[in-house]
Amino acid sequence: MSIDVQGELAQKLEAAIPERRGLLDRDPEYRALRLLAKRNRKHPPKTPLDALQHVVDAARELTNGTYGALAVTGADDYVEGFAVSGMDERALASLKGPPQGHGPLGTMRLDGLAVHLRDLGEHEKAFGFPPKHPDMKELLGVPIFCGSDVRGALYVTDRRGGKEFSDEDEHILRLLGRHAALIIEASWY
Repeated sequence: MSIDVQGELAQKLEAAIPERRGLLDRDPEYRALRLLAKRNRKHPPKTPLDALQHVVDAARELTNGTYGALAVTGADDYVEGFAVSGMDERALASLKGPPQGHGPLGTMRLDGLAVHLRDLGEHEKAFGFPPKHPDMKELLGVPIFCGSDVRGALYVTDRRGGKEFSDEDEHILRLLGRHAALIIEASWY
């Protein structure tokens, strides 16, 4: 975890084409990898869960989500690791545990497809939030693949600024999901 691969790649790319820096700043993949590299330099992850926390924090920031979460699931489909962004420690502690993804998030583990719901309450498998869970309406999530198996999900909710999540937001989540898969493969399986 101590090697800053993203930072090294970003520096090499900037050195190779400095006159195109403005163009690079508009590229969602470049912005995502640069933000991850910055977070890793500022707060080097000590554990795999710390590294996944950087991923979910970057996902929430880049998509303007109110909340973000990353769940790592085992072969038995039970959540083994969970990182949250956008909730304070007190609100997080009031929840009994991580969601197990039996509703809309569970569909990603079954079919391996991204989910974009404009209203969670209208999803056929949604059955409500547990007590003390913050209200959420819009959800954008992508499955995390380790090899051919879905081993988690990265998702954000309720985009700030009055706009819905976009295709670019999904693209960013997919890229960050691939990065999370590398961490999960190296640390969990």
